[in-house]
Amino acid sequence: MVRHGESVGNAAARVAQAAGDEEFGSGTRDADFALSEVGRAQAAAVGARLRAWPRPETVLSSPYLRARQTAEIALAGADWPQPRLDERLRDHEKGALQGLTVHGVRRRHPEKFRERERLGRFYYRPPGGESWPDVALRLRTLLPELSGHVLVFTHDLVIVMTRYLLEGLDEPRILEIESNQLANASITRWQRTATHLHLTTYNDTDHLTAP
Repeated sequence: MVRHGESVGNAAARVAQAAGDEEFGSGTRDADFALSEVGRAQAAAVGARLRAWPRPETVLSSPYLRARQTAEIALAGADWPQPRLDERLRDHEKGALQGLTVHGVRRRHPEKFRERERLGRFYYRPPGGESWPDVALRLRTLLPELSGHVLVFTHDLVIVMTRYLLEGLDEPRILEIESNQLANASITRWQRTATHLHLTTYNDTDHLTAP
């Protein structure tokens, strides 16, 4: 599984949060955030890394633009299967809180902020959005369909919740794992054994720092 490269939304959110702004993205749909120039370079680095591994039998991608662009750039020139879009791989939907920084949620929706603090990030479902278990439910239908060598381009929480399912984790453990941000264009790998899928690499970014 590959997390998409840096998007213009990622960059804008980081700047807005640091500046204490309440929102970012100027009303752009989450599905429509493109890769930044940094993200495009990261996607190319992913492609170079992938060439060292066996050809996948299946390639899947989130339908969101940033994931599709990462797949397109990473696979350019490779005689590999073209990505099949699957909406179950889309990003965690924030609903009414989309485009808001933590400052924005606290100031504009104090009651929702308090509710999220009470329930915790795992179970909280914003109006019109999803909880983390909602993302897991999508993946519960997708993962049994996969066989052979599969390459997936998707989003951070989808990868985190794949670990949650494959490793049988609980809420405290997955919150601990998620607290260490999954990097843009990072690679996570599992190897099939006789009984299960074994995590071999998580949040690997060596290809982004190689000379």
